[in-house]
Amino acid sequence: MLVLVDAPGLWYRSFYGLPSSLRGPDGTQINAVRGFIDGLATLIRNHNATGLACAVDNDWRPAWRVDLLPSYKTHRLADNGGEEEPDALPHQVAIITQLLTAWGIPVIGVDGYEADDVLATLATTTKGPVGVATGDRDLFQLIDDDNDIRVIYFGRGIAKAETLDDAALVARHGVHPDQYVDFAVLRGDPSDGLPGVKGIGDKTAATLITTHGNLTDARAAAADPATTMAPRVRKALTESGEYLDAAVKVVRTANDAPVPDIDPSLRPEPADPQAVETLSDTYGLANSLNRLREALTAATGNS
Repeated sequence: MLVLVDAPGLWYRSFYGLPSSLRGPDGTQINAVRGFIDGLATLIRNHNATGLACAVDNDWRPAWRVDLLPSYKTHRLADNGGEEEPDALPHQVAIITQLLTAWGIPVIGVDGYEADDVLATLATTTKGPVGVATGDRDLFQLIDDDNDIRVIYFGRGIAKAETLDDAALVARHGVHPDQYVDFAVLRGDPSDGLPGVKGIGDKTAATLITTHGNLTDARAAAADPATTMAPRVRKALTESGEYLDAAVKVVRTANDAPVPDIDPSLRPEPADPQAVETLSDTYGLANSLNRLREALTAATGNS
């Protein structure tokens, strides 16, 4: 399986999931770095990886999404217009990126697009099996049994990551992958600045989508007095037209980002051993890097 990693999702979860007391020999905080490397090793080992690539946000809040929905991610805006993030994280992200590059693991970002869009483009243009490793539920829309695309969801941590196919998504949320965007828009997601439709939660959203097939038909039913629909739901849908028009386009991933050609082949040894050794010695990463090497070696059948 080609494992495509939502790198920002993994380093944020590592940063908040491991103690800040994890530091290198020079005192640099390295909890996100350690967690990220160990997370890659776990993904490779537990999900039979045959290839690996990491996607990053070249634009965490693309203008085309903000133009559609001005509330998109507004709560994460820093005073300088960038993304608000902990002071101890940016330096660690730089270390992670240097390590990935030195090892030869592709790091892909595309100007004007989020990591989600890069993952979507790679997943839908690559012959399966593909596993998209993420903690972002919006990427459930990429699950495609016919093309052997799964989501490796690490919302509860890498060690507890679940591999989701169509049936697993239906069991979890009551909708199929091609219905997930409509479901997510109705429910909303405060973490992304998506208010949702007032009074509609997971259960009602799933019922609307499964009953009518999709959001377009649910809205058409709400506009038709002859259809049977709870008055409060009908009112909520009819009053949320502008939001729904925009939000569907915002939540749906772009599957046509101009991603460069990559070689996701697994490397048991780094492409630049000296650079990896220097980073390892500087930040005290030997144990984590050994675990990564062991996972890559086992996955490629080398000893």
